[in-house]
Amino acid sequence: MLKINIERIKTPKQKPEEGTLRFGKNFTDHMFLAEYEEGKGWHKADIMPYAPFAIEPSAMVFHYGQAVFEGLKCYRSDDNKLYLFRPEKNFERLNQSGERMCIPHIDVEFALAALWELLRTDRDWIPSAPGSSLYIRPFVIATESAIGVHVSRRYKFMIILSPVGAYYESGLAPVKICIENEYVRAVKGGAGHTKGAANYAISLKGQEKAEKKGYTQVLWLDGVERKYIEEVGTMNVFFKIGGTLVTPSLSGSILAGVTRDSVIQMAKSWGLPIEERRIAVQEVYEAYENGTLEEAFGTGTAAVISPIGRFEWDGREFGVAGGGIGPVSQRLYDELTGIQYGRNPDPFGWVREVM
Repeated sequence: MLKINIERIKTPKQKPEEGTLRFGKNFTDHMFLAEYEEGKGWHKADIMPYAPFAIEPSAMVFHYGQAVFEGLKCYRSDDNKLYLFRPEKNFERLNQSGERMCIPHIDVEFALAALWELLRTDRDWIPSAPGSSLYIRPFVIATESAIGVHVSRRYKFMIILSPVGAYYESGLAPVKICIENEYVRAVKGGAGHTKGAANYAISLKGQEKAEKKGYTQVLWLDGVERKYIEEVGTMNVFFKIGGTLVTPSLSGSILAGVTRDSVIQMAKSWGLPIEERRIAVQEVYEAYENGTLEEAFGTGTAAVISPIGRFEWDGREFGVAGGGIGPVSQRLYDELTGIQYGRNPDPFGWVREVM
């Protein structure tokens, strides 16, 4: 395993007041950086002061989009312990995204060791206010200086940290979702199942359109028939219909969310009926009309559980759970965050303490 060199900042930054934290706006004193070169592999692993770094205008990431990333969190418990939630899953998925984008494999144990060291270095930045956490952003970019469509021969693997409050300013209040039927995000055989930067660039037009109409997020339909539900811009999605939780199956065009998988395991442990399958937007609308659409919510690292209170589809608006938070959504949020912050028992073995 590579030795990680540490250069500590000489003048630490002033930390923001925890009550004013917004998502992804503040960054800690240090960052991690490792470099890759064809023939040498990953080398030169460093923790250094967070700062701009030099990269050539001809770096291939700018021209051909070889870039993947992840998102996970570190939580401070009431007794001042630090916890990560299933971190190995995020680095495994980083490699899955990298495989699709022809980015070299990163040893998961090395990535975890780098993260551990970075968290220990900046542990004073991990907030303790209720609902706050330290957001962790690992990413890999292609850095070879070349114009020409081919796989890059050089990369940077980096991790940066950001103390955050709630992802949505409204907190756990139900969000309004616009169902997109004009633009498409991904198709099977493409890269929709990855956390490739290009996926999020493609989604911006739909997100901009939804925001102009007063909606928080966009819900994407499949890119072929444009009738089957896939995922929300930053979340997987679940519906409770007639007592059964239903979520789109992993068909190659949606992200295999860590929180999604955790919700499925947790619901099964409760004996709650759950189905992973194709679900048409028409089915959801008919469930609303006949009164069997009981709840809807998104799942993701940033928001954990995000109840959905209203949809707009093809000019029609319809509400869910009276515009409030359904009991399953609330229970999932309480149980998951309880495990993440060390307040609840962890029967699944999901949390890892940062020593």
